[in-house]
Amino acid sequence: MSISLHLLRPSTCAELSSPEVVPGIGTFRCRKPLSVRCSAESSSSPASMAVESEFDAKVFRKNLTRSKNYNRRGFGHKEETLELMNREYTSDIIKTLKENGYEYTWGTVTVRLAEAYGFCWGVERAVQIAYEARKQFPDDKIWITNEIIHNPTVNKRLEEMEVQNIPIENGKKQFEIVDKGDVVILPAFGAAVDEMLTLSDKNVQIVDTTCPWVSKVWNSVEKHKKGDYTSIIHGKYSHEETVATASFAGKYIVVKNMKEATYVCDYILGGKLDGSSSTKEEFLEKFKYAVSKGFDPDSDLIKVGIANQTTMLKGETEEIGKLVERTVMQKYGVENVNEHFISFNTICDATQERQDAMYKLVDEKLDLMLVVGGWNSSNTSHLQEIAELRGIPSYWIDSEQRIGPGNKIAYKLNHGELVEKENWLPEGPVTIGVTSGASTPDKVVEDALKKVFDIKREEALQVA
Repeated sequence: MSISLHLLRPSTCAELSSPEVVPGIGTFRCRKPLSVRCSAESSSSPASMAVESEFDAKVFRKNLTRSKNYNRRGFGHKEETLELMNREYTSDIIKTLKENGYEYTWGTVTVRLAEAYGFCWGVERAVQIAYEARKQFPDDKIWITNEIIHNPTVNKRLEEMEVQNIPIENGKKQFEIVDKGDVVILPAFGAAVDEMLTLSDKNVQIVDTTCPWVSKVWNSVEKHKKGDYTSIIHGKYSHEETVATASFAGKYIVVKNMKEATYVCDYILGGKLDGSSSTKEEFLEKFKYAVSKGFDPDSDLIKVGIANQTTMLKGETEEIGKLVERTVMQKYGVENVNEHFISFNTICDATQERQDAMYKLVDEKLDLMLVVGGWNSSNTSHLQEIAELRGIPSYWIDSEQRIGPGNKIAYKLNHGELVEKENWLPEGPVTIGVTSGASTPDKVVEDALKKVFDIKREEALQVA
């Protein structure tokens, strides 16, 4: 029996009350009818993407990874694809900086590079496997469910290799365009359970580049679900990774920052934390795109677990966890905390290392910061945030094209504002701190620094 699952409308399969076989996957159990839902209000929110908790997503995923049409380890072309990536993405300037203690002077420009920056292991692995997929399937149609990573240079390169994005109409992915036998790549952020079900039903070749750190978070929310804990997910509810994580959770609520977490905790304490919360109706309105279907804050916040989008600010995730734990202690007593609160460390090592290196860099004497990374990159936004909080002039660009003409720059602030500035580079000798997001190739940083060197070289010629 095959499961007919259409992402554009709700589907159920009540006949799956006993173990059944999914083509290419094998047997999985659905103890109650499977209900897949899509909200017309917000197709990108976790609430619109999640599969009901009755469906055993963990068993399904386990069986999917064992199917003949699934690959997450590459196809034996690692050496040659890494060679190609090195030619396309590495940088002599970055190499010089690393060989000289992360600091070097070119003319009047001194560059100080963060000691952890750029491509993380999970991103490099995802891109490399995507390259391998094209090598393995040279003549096949290859699709990808979202951007492989949040970097325009890499995504454009995959487009040139004819790796196509699944089209979106009215906020909904058009999976019907994918044919049996096509190849579909799941990006580093992962994919929601209902998307995986759709693809498995189509009998396509799935190439899964999901970062293992993201999978670790999925395992955590599955443990929450098993213990009947509601997952409080620190993340952005419309971010691809959080959408995927929410689909593996049972009951959940997504909080973007400490302010939203405080609101939730104040509600748990009946307004006795800071008085920021209000009625149940206002709570549900505030989080209408960020909670599981049928969420009831009066009953679903009695037992809670902490999880996070791996690219969020490490310190804030930790503070949210401590706040929730203190709230539970105050509500139910210290002796009962383990019955009402659970937490696993799901902070990504690479995210943590880049943030720690950024904190170290902004303690040095700098005239300005240059942060390089995709404008839709969450981890890069938090690097920019660190610089802004220290009061250092910081310019977040996604490519060298944002610099110029002349001494002009178009950059983004942490909260999303796009700003243009003339004469952003001060006259005379300048010391620039540089870092890049986990999805940013070194070559992109090099191209940006070359623009800086050109501006300062022109300045020197005019003075002469």
